[in-house]
Amino acid sequence: MTGLLRDPSLAALTLVVIDFEGLTPAGRPAEPTEIAALALRPERGRLVEVGRFESLIRPPADVPVTARDVVQTGITAAMLAGADPAAAVMARLDAHLSAPPYRLIAHHAPTEAGMIARQAEHCPRLAAVPLLDTVRLARALLPGLGSYRLDHLLAHYAIARPADRHRAMPDVTATARLLELLLNEGCAAGRWRTLLDLDAAAGLPPKHPAPHRPGPQQHALF
Repeated sequence: MTGLLRDPSLAALTLVVIDFEGLTPAGRPAEPTEIAALALRPERGRLVEVGRFESLIRPPADVPVTARDVVQTGITAAMLAGADPAAAVMARLDAHLSAPPYRLIAHHAPTEAGMIARQAEHCPRLAAVPLLDTVRLARALLPGLGSYRLDHLLAHYAIARPADRHRAMPDVTATARLLELLLNEGCAAGRWRTLLDLDAAAGLPPKHPAPHRPGPQQHALF
């Protein structure tokens, strides 16, 4: 990844790997039940963790947790009962994003972009950050692989599948490891050398970003 770091635009970034778990009620958008974010900065050819955030999120009262949801994530209604609602959780995360520039990283980033956009009122900074999609990076680097699901890519790169797969922080940690391998391999192959190359292969604009309204000075976690 050393070659990529010669690009000042990329070297200046904080990469924030993000993942939501959620409920999918019939006839309405998904509602988040958990979020995790892992902040990484490029340093000496590697991605180094500089901050993390995770929280359960209480869904609206009219969106039930089903047995199928519990099987998928292990997150029960009892676990969510004492959590803060999405507005409060997203505002807390947004308060940390006070030292730009950033890029959000997600596996199948349109899902995360949609979740963020629906909470943009509460996280205007986050909602204005462009994304990079590790699915698109993998498609560009590994054409014809067959499947670009996270589990398949973890197996392809011999990355251990997290014990708590489908919980937000384990999935973020796995995605961060996948990202580093994709960046390294693509850089070695000459597939990408600059942030513009990454954006061309896998970039997504923020979905309906909200304007930022300056607030009190915040200490930067990331």
